[in-house]
Amino acid sequence: MVLASEKRVSYGFTVTSKSAKKVFTITDYLGIACAGLIGDMQAIARSLRAEVRLYELDANRRMPIKAAAKLLANILFGQRYMPLISETLVGGLDETGPHLYVLDTIGSLIEDDYASLGSGSTIAIGVIESNYKKDLSLEDAKSLAVKAVRAAIERDALSGDGIDVLAISDRGVEEAFYPVK
Repeated sequence: MVLASEKRVSYGFTVTSKSAKKVFTITDYLGIACAGLIGDMQAIARSLRAEVRLYELDANRRMPIKAAAKLLANILFGQRYMPLISETLVGGLDETGPHLYVLDTIGSLIEDDYASLGSGSTIAIGVIESNYKKDLSLEDAKSLAVKAVRAAIERDALSGDGIDVLAISDRGVEEAFYPVK
């Protein structure tokens, strides 16, 4: 399971940061990637991390990825009158295999094999669709994610300044940074 994002934060046509983190490790088997307002992304990551840890302490087992995604969907729906402005990917690996869920600002939940969010998503999804195969190795999936985000960065002024990648496998979570050439 691979999640990736570029690092630029913009407000209108102004770049406010070139070093934002939009991919978050939640546990050693679960992560999220977001597009939207950076403060809301951070709030989502903190809330989900706390709720998953409470579940693990109470149930004495890992939370299934589908349960974590549904929990986040409920949190977002509960905020629907003052929404957290973020599209979110929830991805991870549990006893049933890898899972990826796409959530919008009010908690709509869709499971998919791959997805793309944010201002560069129309460019990135084309790269992913033309190269995705169900049996990609973790290294090939990382390379594809970097290639897709790099294509978005080249053609979207709101995206840029490097690529963060979160790779989730049986070995745990590996974070990596790829500079833009």
